Amino acid sequence: METLDIVLVYLFVINVVAFGLYGLDKFKACMGLWRIPESVLLGVAILGGAYGAGMGMLLFRHKTLHRSFLIIVPLFLVLWLAGMTFYLLSLNS
Repeated sequence: METLDIVLVYLFVINVVAFGLYGLDKFKACMGLWRIPESVLLGVAILGGAYGAGMGMLLFRHKTLHRSFLIIVPLFLVLWLAGMTFYLLSLNS
C-alpha cells in the first residue's frame, strides 16, 4: 500500500469516527447521559476528522453555538485541505 493510500484510508476512518462521535454525543446529551469531553470532539477534528466533525455539527445540530467549535473545526478543515493539496501537488512534480 502506497503512502497516499494510507493517508486516504486514515482520513476516511478518522472522519467517520468524528461524525459518529458527534452523533453519539448529541444522543447522550438528549438522554441526559455522560458526555464525550469537548477536548475529544475537538481533538478528533484536529487530527484529520474536521470534515466529519463539521458534517456531524450540521446534521445533528450539535455544538453549533460553541465559539471554539465554530472556529477550530472549519480552520482545521481548511488546513487539512491545504496540506493534502500541497501533498498531492508534490507527488505530481
